[in-house]
Amino acid sequence: MAIPVIAIVGRPNVGKSTLFNKLVGERIAIVNDTPGVTRDRIFGQCEWRGRKLTVIDTGGIEPYSDDIILKQMRRQAELAIDAADVIVLVTDVRSGVVATDEEVAAMLRKSGRNVVLCVNKCDTVGEPDPNFYEFYNLGLGEPIQVSSVHGHGTGDLLDAVFEYLPESDEENEEEDSIRVAVIGRPNAGKSSLVNKITGENRCIVSDISGTTRDSIDTVIENKYGRFCLTDTAGIRRKSKIDDAVEKYSIIRARMAIERSDVCVIMIDATAGITEQDTKVAGLAHESGKACIIAVNKWDAVEKDGKTMDEYRKKLETEFSYMSYAPFIFISAKTGQRLDRLFDLIVTVVNSAAMRITTGMLNDLLADATVRVQPPTDRGRRLKIMYVTQASVKPPTFVFFVNNAELFHFSYQRYLENRIRETFGMQGTPIRFIIRERNDDKK
Repeated sequence: MAIPVIAIVGRPNVGKSTLFNKLVGERIAIVNDTPGVTRDRIFGQCEWRGRKLTVIDTGGIEPYSDDIILKQMRRQAELAIDAADVIVLVTDVRSGVVATDEEVAAMLRKSGRNVVLCVNKCDTVGEPDPNFYEFYNLGLGEPIQVSSVHGHGTGDLLDAVFEYLPESDEENEEEDSIRVAVIGRPNAGKSSLVNKITGENRCIVSDISGTTRDSIDTVIENKYGRFCLTDTAGIRRKSKIDDAVEKYSIIRARMAIERSDVCVIMIDATAGITEQDTKVAGLAHESGKACIIAVNKWDAVEKDGKTMDEYRKKLETEFSYMSYAPFIFISAKTGQRLDRLFDLIVTVVNSAAMRITTGMLNDLLADATVRVQPPTDRGRRLKIMYVTQASVKPPTFVFFVNNAELFHFSYQRYLENRIRETFGMQGTPIRFIIRERNDDKK
């Protein structure tokens, strides 16, 4: 039996995202007083009475708006309603019942779904606000008083939700999945890629920069394994960011990088490689994440027999600091090479998690130092006593030496290349820790 799905819906600015964050116990959804901050469906998990629940936060529903973004937000909410076992309609006690609440309630009654009515912002203890009793008029049963800011009433709300849930068969639903963060600057095609892979309009796609604001998780399973794809907001230069909501979005994108196993760095082939592309890639590199550089919109590029080779050379120059990252030329629109992309994702994740025994490492070290002698300085030669692997993701190696200053960067790069050649560590950065003999503080 699948994990039950709870969809949180309602008009804009009634506190849906605050309630979502309170239920899942994390600040996943962006919260701001500006209406329309949440646009896509955002997924999280919570546990209540021993059962795991999937909770979906949605954008505010404006039933009759013709605005292109608001129309797509409404469509996202409708998709969440279709997928949900129980719908939580969130309203605002401070404003009472408004026309939009009545329109959304009518839409939910027609859907035939199980609905729990949540009256939010009941922040005071004691007698309910006089406006509270108006919500009985929506015809959705007993309203539940909730303060999503303080957490009051959330237990009663989840108890009401439980009344509609199917019986659990205690099956373990947890499966390991590879976390993939899709990152890049705005309009590189990140949301289009996620939509193409999932086969549904999971994320809003628009030519307007900044359409995606939250980091959106989508779990899929295919012949390559189980993946959790995170669509992130486009990361622009700091000087271009003047909206508080966008600042939060970029923080979310960076958080998505931190919790990912692999980052797919999207580049717009039609716009060329920009300085911002290299800076975005640098965020993943500095975080020690396995990386793939995906050149999107390759179907829109005029090509001859040399186009790909020429573009590859540009990539090697611009991303020379992360030469370990493989390149792939894709089209999110047509699906070109998406199978190859998943093949690469599995390869680089396995590389990042690879463990090498100390014996194999020291055999490689002995051979490498015979081939190229360690550097010397004023009669003193670097001596590497031994090397061992300390951790994975990224693979981190500790070298014990007689003098750390003699271990030049160029010789470290030589040893790194030998490790990659021998063990095939494609797509992952490698970290070196240098320790002098009898000195554990360096």
